[in-house]
Amino acid sequence: MKKKSKKLILPFLSVISSCLYLACATSTGGQGQGYRQKEPEVKNQFTNPVFEPILADPTVLRDPISGSFYAYGTQDDWGDGAGSRLVPVLKSHDLTTWEVVGEAFESIPSWKKSGGIWAPEAVYLDGKYFLYYAYSTWGDANPGVGVATADKPEGPFKDHGKIFDSKSIDVPNSIDPFLWEENGEKFLFWGSFDNGPKQGTFGVPLQGDGLAITDANSKFKIAAGDLEAVIIHKRDGYYYFIGSRGSCCEGVRSTYHMVVGRSKNLQGPYLDKEGRDLQERGNGTLILKANDKFVGVGHGSRIVTDDANQDWILYHGIDVEKGKVSGGASRRMLFLDKVDWVAGWPIINDDMPSTNAQNKPYFKQ
Repeated sequence: MKKKSKKLILPFLSVISSCLYLACATSTGGQGQGYRQKEPEVKNQFTNPVFEPILADPTVLRDPISGSFYAYGTQDDWGDGAGSRLVPVLKSHDLTTWEVVGEAFESIPSWKKSGGIWAPEAVYLDGKYFLYYAYSTWGDANPGVGVATADKPEGPFKDHGKIFDSKSIDVPNSIDPFLWEENGEKFLFWGSFDNGPKQGTFGVPLQGDGLAITDANSKFKIAAGDLEAVIIHKRDGYYYFIGSRGSCCEGVRSTYHMVVGRSKNLQGPYLDKEGRDLQERGNGTLILKANDKFVGVGHGSRIVTDDANQDWILYHGIDVEKGKVSGGASRRMLFLDKVDWVAGWPIINDDMPSTNAQNKPYFKQ
């Protein structure tokens, strides 16, 4: 659903084509030529997408040491001859101008015979950088979730192996992890599309070190199996569940969109504006859908609050005129939009990705 990097050496014509939408720059660490998103025409504004060609299923953290932002995405082949990147890592000072700084993993995890590293979840916990990730193939009967840690946000991340797989946790299609920490407790949320009786998005308590669950029997369900890519956000006494529904990865035919529900309790029930429980399929209040220019919009990051108390969310989307890269992967670019709050509910740009220039987030330098 969601994709080791060699030196980035592009044929001449490919470089010319790529630079129509990317500014090419030399990346650090001797890794050869890397991508850097071009600067906006107006200094304090930006226009979507904020990075291309691909950063699918994005997660973002603000490094408490440097103040910089780091975004991580699903393992993917960008179609540029560099091969499949083992979780690309981007860096930014303002969420709008990003550069590639490496890959999170030096090698594929060994606890599964085959698969890709999908939908990473990056957090800073107890002085270390944690990367929770899904390990799966398309149609996998037993995908799972693992965890890795690093001493710096660029990595490399040391894999600690499997936390659980679908068989051990008894939840089909166990991917798309999300970490929640509150009052000294840690919870891992996960779940993805499935029609079976045990389907859904679930949460489970983690041990204090964040590397293992406490008890598989302590899991709890918060949403139905027609939703995935869970985000939890707390505001004014409510917990908000934001999830994605539809097809993520069919190029211009992708139907991904995002819905929301809220609860007074972390473990639910999460209800939409009409009071319908998200544990029932089809429920949820729409907050993001396709427009004439961008489709397949979804799988957002956790909400980031800037220094002007404005909220922002990153997510991926697909240009209707450039649905896939040359290798066939869906060209899921990185988007940024502001999250406003109206009567206690989140609103994203009239429920559609922005296409016009907008003011950048504000961060003190």
